[in-house]
Amino acid sequence: MKVFIRDLYKRIAADDVSGMAAQLAYFFLLSLFPFMLFFISLLPYLPIKEGDILNFAASYAPEGTMELVRKNLGLLMKGSGKLLSFGIAASIWTASTGMNAIVKAFNKAYDVRENRPFILSRALSVVFTLGMMAVIIIALLLPVFGSQIGRAAGDFLGLSSEFMYIWAFIRWGISTFVLFIIFLMLYWFAPNIKLKCLTVLPGALFATGGWIFVSYAFSFYVEKSAHYAATYGTLGGIIVLMVWFYLTGIILIIGGEINAMASDRHKPDC
Repeated sequence: MKVFIRDLYKRIAADDVSGMAAQLAYFFLLSLFPFMLFFISLLPYLPIKEGDILNFAASYAPEGTMELVRKNLGLLMKGSGKLLSFGIAASIWTASTGMNAIVKAFNKAYDVRENRPFILSRALSVVFTLGMMAVIIIALLLPVFGSQIGRAAGDFLGLSSEFMYIWAFIRWGISTFVLFIIFLMLYWFAPNIKLKCLTVLPGALFATGGWIFVSYAFSFYVEKSAHYAATYGTLGGIIVLMVWFYLTGIILIIGGEINAMASDRHKPDC
C-alpha cells in the first residue's frame, strides 16, 4: 500500500493533476448550462419534471449553487421553442466540451496521444454526453415511479408492507449505482487505448466513493464554515460551483491514474 500511494503521488505530480483539474472545472462550467438546456428541452417527451432534475442535482451540489442554476435555467427556458429546437445541436456540441477535456486528461494518465481525427474524437465526446444523459434519465425515472414499482413488486412476490421501508433504502442506492456506471463507462471507453474491463474497476470505485464523500464534505463546509458571499459578493455562487467542479476534476483524474497503474501492473482478461 505504501508503494502504491508513493507511485500514485508521483504520477499525480508528474501529470499536473491540479492543473488539469482546473481546466476541467473551466470546461465543466462552460458546458453546464448548454447541457441542462438540452436536457430540459427533452422533458416534454419524458415523464420527468424539471423539479425532479433539480432535486437530483441538489442532493450532491453545494448549497448556493442550485439557486444560481435555477435562476439561469429559468432565464434560458423563457426563450422561444423555435430557439430551443434550433439550438439543440449547438447545445450538445458545447456540452461535449467538458467530456472532451476528460478524454484528454485520461489520455495523459495513460501516456497516450490523441491521434484520432478531430471529428471522430469530438463525436465520441458527444456520444459520451448523450450516454450520460440516458443514464441520468434512468436514474430519475426510479425516484419518480419508485413507489409504484416497489408496490407492484411487493404485491407480485407476496411481500409484507415492511418491504416498502426496505425499498425506500434501496432507492437511495440507485444514484450511487448510476454514478458508478457513468464513471465505469468513462474510464473504459474515453482513453485512446484498448483497455481490459477489469482494469477500470478500481478507478470507478474510487471515483464513485471519493466524489460522493468530497461533494458532501464540501457542501457541509460551505454550509457551516465558508462565507463565499461575503468575500466574492454576487460571484459567490459561481466561485462555489467552480471549486466543486475543481474537486470533481481532481477525483476523476486520480481515478484515471489509478486505472492506468492497474492496467500496467495486472492486465487482466475480461
